[in-house]
Amino acid sequence: MAEVVTYLERLRELALDQHGFVTTAQALAERVPQAELSKLVARDRLERVAHGVYRVPQVRATRFDELHLAVLWTGAPEACISHESALDAYEISDVNPNRYHVTVGSRRRIRRAGGEQYVVHYEDLAASQIGWWQEIPTVTPATAIAQCIAYGTPTYLLRQAIENGHARGRVTSAEHEDLARRLEERDG
Repeated sequence: MAEVVTYLERLRELALDQHGFVTTAQALAERVPQAELSKLVARDRLERVAHGVYRVPQVRATRFDELHLAVLWTGAPEACISHESALDAYEISDVNPNRYHVTVGSRRRIRRAGGEQYVVHYEDLAASQIGWWQEIPTVTPATAIAQCIAYGTPTYLLRQAIENGHARGRVTSAEHEDLARRLEERDG
């Protein structure tokens, strides 16, 4: 006898790996009709949290939810946490960004409402520059430091990130030397 899987169960399975969130595109890929999303919202089975992003309330909230929401909010499959937000996530610097930094491809343009808490950067990243942190696509520590050097993050925070990243094994010796040199070049 075949087991019947409801639309909500399909969405919950997706949301479990994304801190409780699911996008419209993901729902459609799972053959959940858009009309059903609206019905689930009306019945308080889903929460609409941003344009094209829903939260499944049955999935327990974590302290990482806002970072995953930032990535999904972009609607870009290549989106990842970057810059100061990545340094903060990896806990290699005392940086305290006041907005969430995400990077998308250089040719992509984000035209969505509700992005006041996000800083969107446009850059084409190699696959080797993107990793995973708490199941969220995030640039590697070395990439985040390099981005912050170009972005203008204060030197003392970057020195701290370079040293802590190396001491904790998140930045290789070669990356450590290269980043220290780039920081010195930036600061003259």
